[in-house]
Amino acid sequence: MISRQRLGIPLSHFRDLCGDRRGVAAVEFAIVLPFMLALYIGGIELGDALSIDVKVTDATHTVADLATQNTSINNATMLNILGASSKIIAPYPASNLIVTVSEVSTNASGAATVTWSDSLNGTARTVGQPMTLPSSLAGQANISLILGEVSYAYTPNLGHAITGTVNLSDSYYLFPRNSTAITRVNS
Repeated sequence: MISRQRLGIPLSHFRDLCGDRRGVAAVEFAIVLPFMLALYIGGIELGDALSIDVKVTDATHTVADLATQNTSINNATMLNILGASSKIIAPYPASNLIVTVSEVSTNASGAATVTWSDSLNGTARTVGQPMTLPSSLAGQANISLILGEVSYAYTPNLGHAITGTVNLSDSYYLFPRNSTAITRVNS
């Protein structure tokens, strides 16, 4: 067996090295840094997603509310109603936003169908399309409701490889305020 003294390394150097704590902080920092960066970036992405989700809900309520304040809606008024959603979603890009405003009416037996529909960046619902109303509204005969629907395709800036695009959406039913139904005029 070769002694440490013969290798030219004094035994006291090994004892000093074991007691040296100067590099511990650097090693701990190197271990913790990736985790802390992931938490920081994840927090930013989550904050953006939550902010957009709140804006989607606000836009849904706003377009439905604006539509219910009319007794009839022409093309210019509908463009203003749909365009309001772009202002609400700002500063996020409105190109990822799909907004649909529809009137849903029920017949004497309570069956609901689409009376008219308009959409921004999407496809309007088909007139006459059967609808399933929420349980609180289902079965009511001869009523008209305004349905606001908004969806937003959120793609995280850095986490898109992990989550992909996340679709945030909301829908909201309101009764017309100034009449029993809202007439949609194509002019």
